[in-house]
Amino acid sequence: MKRRSFVARLMGGTIGTGILSHKAKSNIFRPGNKPVVVSTWKFGLKANDEAWKVLENGGKSIDAVEQGVKIIEGDADNMTVGIGGLPDRDGHVTLDACIMDETGNAGSVCFLEHIVHPVSVARKVMEDTPHVILSGEGALQFALEQGFEKTNLLTEKSERAWEKWKKKSEYKPVINIENHDTIGMVALDSNGDLSGACTTSGLAYKMHGRVGDSPIIGAGLYVDNEVGAATATGMGEAVLKTCGTFLVVELMRQGRTPSEACKEAVLRIAKKQNYSDFQIGFLALNKAGESGSYCIHPGFDYAYRDSQKSELINSKSFTGKK
Repeated sequence: MKRRSFVARLMGGTIGTGILSHKAKSNIFRPGNKPVVVSTWKFGLKANDEAWKVLENGGKSIDAVEQGVKIIEGDADNMTVGIGGLPDRDGHVTLDACIMDETGNAGSVCFLEHIVHPVSVARKVMEDTPHVILSGEGALQFALEQGFEKTNLLTEKSERAWEKWKKKSEYKPVINIENHDTIGMVALDSNGDLSGACTTSGLAYKMHGRVGDSPIIGAGLYVDNEVGAATATGMGEAVLKTCGTFLVVELMRQGRTPSEACKEAVLRIAKKQNYSDFQIGFLALNKAGESGSYCIHPGFDYAYRDSQKSELINSKSFTGKK
């Protein structure tokens, strides 16, 4: 009986230790004490400011990311997102966007014309339909039924650029310029909930009908409220082939920091594809409010905002200094 009692106490101690160990590990992703929002590229500074208006008042991360990226969608001087985006080779401005909340719900639109704010249409898809993705004419019909206004997205500035391109019709994207075609944003609110949004007009002078990674859940954007969130920018085809943001989040689940997870995702692309003429950048935020990024070539940066500071952070790169 004494031996049985000893073994029982030993087993109980082992099990108890295991539970404590598991709890300690899960604390790596405990919510931080303050909201955080991060987004891709320099224009993310302006987007973050808008998102912060929601977050600083205790608002939800899903509202913050929608409001944040809408600022860039509505900027006609920006030629890579929303109105004023560079068209495809046939002269059509087609937009892609997705959004994902803390519960895992997601909505997306792709190959959408005539609507200034595709991210808001994507949210309507998420909240008001049984679907995740609507595309093309169907997405436009849905948007109009929801009260969105039909708008000519091809500005004079973008049309002039397209007319100039047609003289040679050469498709040669320039790294960090025509590959710098997306705003992706992820945010952690004061409740510790994560959400994300991603929106773009896609690669300039793409084939009519082309869809990249930005509206695809697990490629251009992925959110797991237990672990973290990630978004991508650059050549969408490369991200699609690796399910890039899903990979980044899963690597964070395994214990990688946001920067380490983004780096590993870039390395996997670099091992399999000729990366000399395109850029890829990943940006991630974990449940603790820690952010990080990594890209193929130097030049990608991301905007960071919390209650203490707003700054632009230059990303480490595969072909730059290690």
